[in-house]
Amino acid sequence: MLGEYPHEIIKGDSNLQVNNLHIDSRQVKDGDLFIAVKGSEADGHNYIEAALQNGAVAVVCETLPATLHEGIVYIQAANTAKAAGHLASNFYDNPSSKLKLVAITGTNGKTTTVMLMHQLFRKMGYNAGVLSTIENKINEEVIPTKLTTPDAITINRLMAEMVERKCTHCFMEASSHAIVQERIAGLAFDVALFSNISHDHLDYHGTFKDYINAKKQLFDQLSPSAHALVNADDRRSSVMLQNCKAKHHTFALKSMADFKGKLIANTFEGLLMEIDSKEVWFRLIGDFNAYNLLGVYAAAILLGEPSDDVLTVLSEIKPAPGRFDQIVSPNQVRGIVDYAHTPDALENVLSTIQGLRVPGERIITIVGCGGNRDKTKRPVMAKTAANMSDLVFITSDNPRFEKPDDIIDDMMEGISPADTRRVMKITDRKEAIKMACTMAQPNDIILIAGKGHETYQEVEGVRHPFDDRALLKEFLA
Repeated sequence: MLGEYPHEIIKGDSNLQVNNLHIDSRQVKDGDLFIAVKGSEADGHNYIEAALQNGAVAVVCETLPATLHEGIVYIQAANTAKAAGHLASNFYDNPSSKLKLVAITGTNGKTTTVMLMHQLFRKMGYNAGVLSTIENKINEEVIPTKLTTPDAITINRLMAEMVERKCTHCFMEASSHAIVQERIAGLAFDVALFSNISHDHLDYHGTFKDYINAKKQLFDQLSPSAHALVNADDRRSSVMLQNCKAKHHTFALKSMADFKGKLIANTFEGLLMEIDSKEVWFRLIGDFNAYNLLGVYAAAILLGEPSDDVLTVLSEIKPAPGRFDQIVSPNQVRGIVDYAHTPDALENVLSTIQGLRVPGERIITIVGCGGNRDKTKRPVMAKTAANMSDLVFITSDNPRFEKPDDIIDDMMEGISPADTRRVMKITDRKEAIKMACTMAQPNDIILIAGKGHETYQEVEGVRHPFDDRALLKEFLA
């Protein structure tokens, strides 16, 4: 099943038939193959014996265990995480090669772009699947999975199900974590799209250079027949194309590019853009969505769709949940919920709001930062909110295993003495939202940033029901 991926059969029959593949020893059953992957928190090599006790008949590992049991097939590979991708692809009969597979990577816009592409191709009559951080779908059916970002085995299993259900296309987010952890190894991509890159995930990658290189790995593995599509307005887009064997394409609003767009008008109701010498009205809002729409258009053209059909259908599509979601109260207070959880994304959203408001309308921002994540962005997020808002509530996001007040203290380091009078600390996120709605005057604009579509708040490993949109609607009413 490993095909040409470098490996060595140490012991046993290489023609052994297995029932299933697993990288979690607890899921192993009789007749299964266990892949010992070295993760960031646990090393699968420590669970080989547990997998054998649960019925594994074959083991793929980087380091052989001290004892090799009779009747068990042992396969040694240099990188078992990458091997898992190739094994899963072959086990499920290479489903990615039977789909037009599009991957989107970048700091911001991944979810919006995959959701837009999925809606576009569904409305154009195709059966299509989507793999995203919000949900996995086959056509309109949400496919439950325990993992926010599926592992290589789950990805291939879901794609095999898409193929079985006559899907022709699949659109997936390719996060930097997923790329580095080899979850996309062995997949055959038709298009890889790079949206942008900015400060994020340095807690995991260490340096910004390593973060950029993580994104680049997606483009390094593309075949000559694939398409590499990058946002030319991001100065690091050229890095993605270095040594990339795929066909190179660019899109941009400001630079010279293969796919050129122009933002004509931006309102709270939508965007007017010129694409391919045609003026089109879209329901999405903000400069950042102008890039998302242009990227989706370019990818669809590269997949062979007619320009007029793509633009017509795109003009009908609504924003993804939690992306600039708007609620207007009876006294004309406008509430906006957005997933912006990086400094760049927050600046984009606030910049859009500033460009749309009229004199006298205040911007009230509620923002927090997630626990056990990149700490260096916390003061930057707070500073961005303070610089671009009239009133700011620093509050809790998903504290995870950190104390919410410690996270808030980190954020407050970005607040200058001159801005402290406009910044309030309210640890309880619900209370912060309630206070903002209470203080808002007619025509003010409230932005609740960070959680977007999420319907929970994660505290000490437990997800408690929490929905920014529902609370905003309740308090504004």
